[in-house]
Parts: sequence; structure tokens; C-alpha cells
Amino acid sequence: MEILGATLRVCVDDLEKAIPFYERLAGGRALRFERGGVQVAAIGCFLLMSGPLAELEVLRKVAATIAVTDVDEAHRVLTELGADVIAGPVATPGGRNLIARHPDGTVYEYVDRRG
Repeated sequence: MEILGATLRVCVDDLEKAIPFYERLAGGRALRFERGGVQVAAIGCFLLMSGPLAELEVLRKVAATIAVTDVDEAHRVLTELGADVIAGPVATPGGRNLIARHPDGTVYEYVDRRG
């Protein structure tokens, strides 16, 4: 399994106020989308999220998003290593993802750009 990079997940109260700071910090423009009632802005290595408290509480349980070349391969490797795949793989607007709990209890999202 090849890990391509990681994205830091940041829950914010006001997405519009947060975006200019992170655009300047990361040196890029925000790519915006919505998922499940949550407004999202991807800026460099940051994924800003704002929305209903109940949705954010779930999102806060995921430590980071890890980009991989193939989510199916990640599923196989994670399972072999003793991780618990708790959701997915499923299609998302940007590819496919899965959510896994590592043996130490930390929860991560794994994503690829395959359709």
C-alpha cells in the first residue's frame, strides 16, 4: 500500500471566516463542496469542515485523512495488520474511501481518486 499524503481535518464554527486564513497559510485557493449537510473547504493539506454539531461530533473522531493509491489494497493491508475497517469502501465525490480503526484505537479515513 502506497501512502501519498495526509490531510489534517479541522472543524470550524465559521467556514467563511476560516478560509482566508488557511488560504494564506497554505498558499492556495479553497476547493469547496458539501457532504451530508457539512460544508467543506479543502486547502492544501487542510480539510476545513463546518456544519451541524451532531455531524461534526462524528467527523471529529477521525484523526486525519490519508491518501492512498488504492483503497481496496489499503483495506487488505489494514485488515492483515489487525485494523478494524468500520465503514467502506464507498464512493465519494473525489474517489473512494474507507474508515479504519487502528489497533491503538486511532480512527483514520483512507481515500483514493479512483471512481
